Amino acid sequence: MKSSGIGGQAVLEGVMMRNKSDYAVAVRKPDGEIAVTRGKCRSLAERSLFFRLPIVRGVVAFFESLVLGMRTLTYSASFYEEEEEEKQEKKEKDAPDSKKDWKEDVQMGVTIAFSIALAVLVFVALPYFMSQLLIEKISSYAALAVIEGLFRIALFIGYVVAISFMNDIRRTFMYHGAEHKTINCIENGLELTVENVRRQSKHHRRCGTSFLFIVVFLSIIFFMFIHFDNMWLRMLSRIILVPVIAGVSYEFIHFAGNSDSKVVEVLSKPGMLLQMLTTREPDNKMIEVAIASVEEVFDWREYQKRCIAAKKSMAKLQKNKQEAAGKRKSRAELAEEIKRREEENAKRANDRARRLMEQERKEAELEKLASEAAKRKTKRQATMVQSVEDEDEGALEGLDHYFDDGKKEENK
Repeated sequence: MKSSGIGGQAVLEGVMMRNKSDYAVAVRKPDGEIAVTRGKCRSLAERSLFFRLPIVRGVVAFFESLVLGMRTLTYSASFYEEEEEEKQEKKEKDAPDSKKDWKEDVQMGVTIAFSIALAVLVFVALPYFMSQLLIEKISSYAALAVIEGLFRIALFIGYVVAISFMNDIRRTFMYHGAEHKTINCIENGLELTVENVRRQSKHHRRCGTSFLFIVVFLSIIFFMFIHFDNMWLRMLSRIILVPVIAGVSYEFIHFAGNSDSKVVEVLSKPGMLLQMLTTREPDNKMIEVAIASVEEVFDWREYQKRCIAAKKSMAKLQKNKQEAAGKRKSRAELAEEIKRREEENAKRANDRARRLMEQERKEAELEKLASEAAKRKTKRQATMVQSVEDEDEGALEGLDHYFDDGKKEENK
């Protein structure tokens, strides 16, 4: 099936799922119950066309995901803080998107800013300075950019491996696997049950781990072609280009999540392999938490109905194409068909010519008959006139004879 568009994040003993502007956080409380909270996070992309432009939308999505992730992570951690029972119950009722005290907003802003600064320092500045240690031995800037990228990948992998030994992080990675399995179950057209979810892969193309790997990979390509002589300008260019690289990486992840191309599958393989470090097989209770989070913000049954209908329509269209392709004739058959049609056309042309000639002959005969009839009519009229004249002459002769006899008697 096509991408469902739903995404998520593992939090402390829980899963956050986001569907457009709605999100939900499901957390397994210390008493074993599942607390589910729903909220809204209207994106800047919904307010302005500019923030929906390619690459720009990736930068917006990156920072919005970072803010929402910190907020939901803080919310999930509130269930496990050592506080009075009444205060804990109050926090359980509060949604992550409720109005907070301004001190909490400042604290979260400082935390996010510090996290970004630390990430830039460790994964951008440190690999750069490490690669500069080899500048006396390697004169090629392209080679140094590749080495810098390899240092960055090594630091990232080392960081993930190191934190995976922490019990809380290891369990978070298990919830991460539950999140992927749940989304894969939906997009594979299966009913959302614990048994079906367990059979799914714990890897997903639209995972944030794959996104980070693409960022690192593209940074190597970008920095191979962008160079300044001044060391501090080079360092500044790397920091400034981070949002741009993140935007391009988002476009690739977005495309890969909706494509079944073999080329895209190969390009997505390194990021999928890296997910082996950030995901673990979850237990059934973790899967239940992920399912609860999904069902709070996403109607997966309606989604699957639409996908099945679209799949049937596509199958019907494909079948029609195959039937049309099956009816195609070979070149010899096409040549024979063309020859037969040419003969039929020639025969029809000859028949038309013959009919025209026959029609012209008949018209000529009709003209001849009409001419003869006119002549006979003219002759008959002339004969009738002559007969009348003869009769008139005979009558006149009789009168002349009559008058002649009368004169003779008078003379006597």
